Amino acid sequence: MMAAFGIILPIAFHTFGLGNKFLPMLLPILLNGFLSRLSWAMATGALVPLASGLLTGMPPFYPPIALVMSVEGSLMAGTAAFIYRLNKARIWPALLTAIAVDRTVSLTLIWLLSGKFGLPAAFLSAGSFIHGLPGVALQLTVIPVVIRALKMRNGILYKGNDEHTASILQ
Repeated sequence: MMAAFGIILPIAFHTFGLGNKFLPMLLPILLNGFLSRLSWAMATGALVPLASGLLTGMPPFYPPIALVMSVEGSLMAGTAAFIYRLNKARIWPALLTAIAVDRTVSLTLIWLLSGKFGLPAAFLSAGSFIHGLPGVALQLTVIPVVIRALKMRNGILYKGNDEHTASILQ
C-alpha cells in the first residue's frame, strides 16, 4: 500500500506544482519504515522511485534522480525501521535519524554526481538541501501524527506494555 502511495502521492502534488518541494514520494517510503520490517522497508524504498520513474517519468532516470532517490529511500526507510524497533517504538529518535540519513545521502550523492556531470557540486548540493526543507517539515509533521493515530486505533498507545513492544518488533 505504501508503494502505491509512493507512486500516486507525487502525481497529486505535481498537479498543484508542489511535487519537488515537499518530497511527496519520500513521505510514504518513510512511513513504511515505521510500519514494515527492515527488509520490506528497504526494498520498498529502493523500488518505488524506480517503478515511479518507469510508470510516470518522475523521477527521471537522466539525470539519475531516480537512482539517487532509490538509494535515499532505501536507506531512509531502513534507518526508520531499524531505529524504531531498536528504541521500543519511539517515534522521534527513528524519525530524526532517518531524516538525517536521508539528507546526508542525498547531499553526498548529488555532490558526487554533479562532479561527474561537470556541474558545480557545492551549489547543487546546497540548493538541494534548501529545496528539500519543506519536505522535511512535512515529514516531521505528518509521520508522528499518522503513527500515533495508528497506535491509538489499535489501542497500543501506552507505555510499559512488553506485549505491545513485542508485537511492534515482529
